[in-house]
Amino acid sequence: MAILHPFYALRPVSHVVKQVASVPYDVVSVAEARTLAEGNPHSFLHVIRPEIDLPEGTDEHDDAVYKKGAENLRAYAESDISMQEEVPALYVYRLIMDGRAQTGIFGCVAVSDYDDDTILKHEKTRPAKEDDRTRHILTQQAHAEPVMLTFRDDDTVRDLIDQTTDGDPLYDFTADDGVQHTLWKVAAPEALVEAFAAIPKLYVADGHHRCKAASRAAAELRTTTTAEPPEFEFFPAVLFPMADMHIMAYNRIVYDLPVAPVDFMKTLTERFEVKADVENPVPPEKGKICLYLDGQWHQLTLPPSRHATVDAQLDVARLNEHLLEPLLGITDVRTDPNVDFVGGIRGTDELERRVDSGEADLAFSMVPTRIEELVAVSDAGLLMPPKSTWFEPKLRSGLLVHLF
Repeated sequence: MAILHPFYALRPVSHVVKQVASVPYDVVSVAEARTLAEGNPHSFLHVIRPEIDLPEGTDEHDDAVYKKGAENLRAYAESDISMQEEVPALYVYRLIMDGRAQTGIFGCVAVSDYDDDTILKHEKTRPAKEDDRTRHILTQQAHAEPVMLTFRDDDTVRDLIDQTTDGDPLYDFTADDGVQHTLWKVAAPEALVEAFAAIPKLYVADGHHRCKAASRAAAELRTTTTAEPPEFEFFPAVLFPMADMHIMAYNRIVYDLPVAPVDFMKTLTERFEVKADVENPVPPEKGKICLYLDGQWHQLTLPPSRHATVDAQLDVARLNEHLLEPLLGITDVRTDPNVDFVGGIRGTDELERRVDSGEADLAFSMVPTRIEELVAVSDAGLLMPPKSTWFEPKLRSGLLVHLF
């Protein structure tokens, strides 16, 4: 059963919350982070992307980056623009994007639940990213950003959320991207702790590397403490009912085609059901993709997988099996430099831009993976192909920090 843990959150004082709150570390490049934080010394990007405060060209894995992140977090914690809760608390966090609300519980979950698969995964993590996030956690002695988890809808939890949102919020602001963020403190966290103790499984939606890094950091820190239980055995998460989750497409680009575009299209029409030169770049249903090549969009129907497992029937897996591997020689999308991924929030215009500019030869527009598919894959103990889901809206970083 799931462990929900109230914590002593470090958080901004109300009048600077919009300046402090930032996008997550992994949705922007270093250059984009520099631009977003320019002229804003309060931005939490100075903590989660500390390389922006070092000379351009500094390797993001340089010792100075981790040291700077810890210094920036310490300075923030000691400043008059932050405060730390005197009593462990839980929170309700609502995001509204394009009129659609997503409301969940902001608290800590247990490393032990991650390790024993009470918290189920659906992606394989990359060691280099694990190493990076683990080092940030250990150097900062904090989990600076929450992960996004989901759970099967529960009436008790929903009622407790509704009771909390009837009150006045701690924060309520609209970020520059138009997403509204509202945070309430839960008056009686014990009821939510008890409710989650009856929930058998949680599912990682976004933040696999931060989950794994929290586990690795805890394993290392266990050798140096006798506290019971130490605070590093927990890490922050926002837990959303599945009905609230919104997944966008995670699209693909291919940098180099092995043949001329006209010859590649000829091969496609021989192997697949293809509608040439379609107006809508968004596929109409599962099992279909759209591809952008030589200035035109085409629609292609993917055959079912030859494999019976639920993960193999995902559109992203069928694309790999029937097209990327046999026609382009891309056998591992996780490591092959000829393929890259474009989050659905950037739209199909971004796919066209990359191809039209010559940056890539080919782009694929996908149907979003459904939350039910994510849960089915996780329940089966299987893994999705890399970059199968793009969740929106994204959590803001810096609202609540977990110190240990």
